[in-house]
Amino acid sequence: MKTKSIKQAVLLKAEPHDVYEALMDSEKHSELTGSGAQISRKVGGKFTAWGGYIDGVNLELVRDQKIVQSWRSSDWPEKHYSHVTFFLEKAKNGTKLTFTQTGVPDLFYDSIKQGWTDYYWKPMKETL
Repeated sequence: MKTKSIKQAVLLKAEPHDVYEALMDSEKHSELTGSGAQISRKVGGKFTAWGGYIDGVNLELVRDQKIVQSWRSSDWPEKHYSHVTFFLEKAKNGTKLTFTQTGVPDLFYDSIKQGWTDYYWKPMKETL
């Protein structure tokens, strides 16, 4: 299967801690996206988002700095996971979030790439 990588960066007017919590706290994540999320805060712990449409496992967690997860959408080929990394850096007026996702199936690339902007970065800019 052919795959692609996504790399995006966004500046948010919030502290790295607030960005980290929006991504890792089940209740805050659900509020941000408007859809249910259950997120373990432990390495090796599982998570689901968008009412189970997304699932994965936390591979590396550095509080307020870095989140690395295996990540898949339920309509992807069975057992295929991508890897996502959220890297948070203190910036002059908030946080620079650098996002990378590797192993995105080619067929889903355009919708996933746009989805991060529409369903994560835009709401984060509006609410944080």
